Amino acid sequence: MTHRFRSLTQWTLLVPVLAIVLLVFTWGRSLPGAVVALVTVVLAGSVLAAVHHAEVVAHRVGEPFGSLVLAIAVTIIEVALIVTLMIDGGDKSSTLARDTVFAAVMITCNGVVGLCLLGSLRHGTAVFNPEGTGAALATVATLATLSLVLPTFTTSKPGPEFSGVQLTFAALSSLILYGLFVATQTVRHRDYFLPITRQGEVITADDHATAPSARTAWTSLGLLGLALIGVVGLAKGVSPTIESGVEAAGLHHAVVGVVIALLVLLPETIAALRSTRRDRVQTSLNLALGSAMASIGLTIPAVALASVWLSGPLVLGLGSTHMLLLALTVVVSSLTVVPGHATPLQGGVHLVLFAAYLELAINP
Repeated sequence: MTHRFRSLTQWTLLVPVLAIVLLVFTWGRSLPGAVVALVTVVLAGSVLAAVHHAEVVAHRVGEPFGSLVLAIAVTIIEVALIVTLMIDGGDKSSTLARDTVFAAVMITCNGVVGLCLLGSLRHGTAVFNPEGTGAALATVATLATLSLVLPTFTTSKPGPEFSGVQLTFAALSSLILYGLFVATQTVRHRDYFLPITRQGEVITADDHATAPSARTAWTSLGLLGLALIGVVGLAKGVSPTIESGVEAAGLHHAVVGVVIALLVLLPETIAALRSTRRDRVQTSLNLALGSAMASIGLTIPAVALASVWLSGPLVLGLGSTHMLLLALTVVVSSLTVVPGHATPLQGGVHLVLFAAYLELAINP
């Protein structure tokens, strides 16, 4: 572990650069099948490289700041993909922001949380701080309700859409709530978001590895930026293939949002599972809930701003089935978080909810 942070492995140095070079030669072009396959391989490598470099930076700055680094990085990818696809997609992409953000919430709050709690089987139970995790869950639930549920019931515009004033309110509220949470997590109540021992003692330092040098961290930060640009650009290049594949399979267009969310959240998922393996479940939950929060709190304002020059409608309101899944997710998550510890059973419950979401996305 120490050696990994002292010297960056060659592939994590080369892949982000290769991604940028490939992006330059493929941007704006129609790609044949062989090139799509190559782009997909490099895209996957860029995601894994982003995980590595984000972990290096996160280990340098420490928790809970490290979790924020990856959450914000992933959200940048998500926002860029949504906006670029909405520009190109016309009316058929009017629900893309809603589908992608809701998919991100379900993936993180059920998929990632479920895998992490199930992965704690080797340690018996997962132990975390209910004050910090509960605050994160409350913020996610509020943001999701304001941005994804209320538009279904408002009457200022026909359909599940916000009016201009309502969209502005939702965007500003999202930014304010996210800013308040970040201040709480990093300044006022930082201890609530640090991993704890099974005796409830806060772990303020990582005992498993020496922190990387400042030079290594800065190098990783730069390579992280390159990897993220590569992921966004290459994903946009293969997105027509994804969309045509979804249509050819006869699947609902919402599956495109699921695929985008699965792609951009892969770094978070890998990082969260690694933290669980080290018995740092609090860090895993910080990553999962922080990503859900950033996905709503930063994506909705960005999409609201982009809607000024986008010609098509912006549909944010969820249907009744998805609202029911969201409500059940909030209830189950609350029961998981309140005790401050969880067994693999709770992980299984979250994974079943995630599986139900995927099944309904494929067969509405």
